[in-house]
Amino acid sequence: MTITADDVRAVALALPDTAEKLAWGKPTFRVAGKIFAALGDDDTTMGVKCPVEDRAELIASEPEKFFVREGHDDNYAWLRVRLAALEDAAELAAVLTDSWRQAAPRKLLDAHPELSVPPASGG
Repeated sequence: MTITADDVRAVALALPDTAEKLAWGKPTFRVAGKIFAALGDDDTTMGVKCPVEDRAELIASEPEKFFVREGHDDNYAWLRVRLAALEDAAELAAVLTDSWRQAAPRKLLDAHPELSVPPASGG
């Protein structure tokens, strides 16, 4: 299954209080006015929120899937994702939900505990 821009749109807009708005000529997806995802120039990639300190590890572990646009994303909490490299719709939903959580206001997060980060299992 290849993930498409339409899949991104459907999953993103299914998240609470999400809206689509064009910016820079491309669809962006926002929660409470904050962008949490955007489709890339050719609809084969998307950008999502990602803490700067986590990016290098994600890119190193799956460089075919994750990347940054050098000179553009350097100082932003943003990561690019190649849609064709996503395993399935569940992985797409996980990536978008994680990004949504980073942008959503606390009140909205509290109202949707089903979208909270699962607790880490102790070992």
